[in-house]
Amino acid sequence: MTIKKLWLGIIALTLLSPLGLLLPDHFKAGAAWGEWGAEEIQTLMGYIPQGLAKFSALWNAPLPDYAFKGWEEKGLGPLSAAYVFSAIFGAAVSVGIVFLLGKILTKKND
Repeated sequence: MTIKKLWLGIIALTLLSPLGLLLPDHFKAGAAWGEWGAEEIQTLMGYIPQGLAKFSALWNAPLPDYAFKGWEEKGLGPLSAAYVFSAIFGAAVSVGIVFLLGKILTKKND
C-alpha cells in the first residue's frame, strides 16, 4: 500500500510540474525561485559567487529550461508538455538509479 501511494505521489508531482512554468508567468515573477543561472544571479545580486563562476560550466542539463531546443517560442501549451516530459524523464532516471543501487547493495549483503 505504501508503494502505491509513493507512485501516486510521483505521478501527481509529475503532472503538476508545469506549475513551475505557469505560476511565475502568471505573476510576472521571472524565473522560478532557485532556478537562476549565473547571469540572473549577477542581475539579482550584482555579482556572481566565486564557486558558481568556477563550476557553472561543469554541468549542462540534458533538457535546458525543461524544454526541447526551439520550443521556447511555441507558447505555454507545448512548454507545459515539455515540462511533463522532463519530469517523467527525471523521475525515470531517479527511480532507475535507486533500483540499480538497491540491486547492487542487496547482492553485497547476500
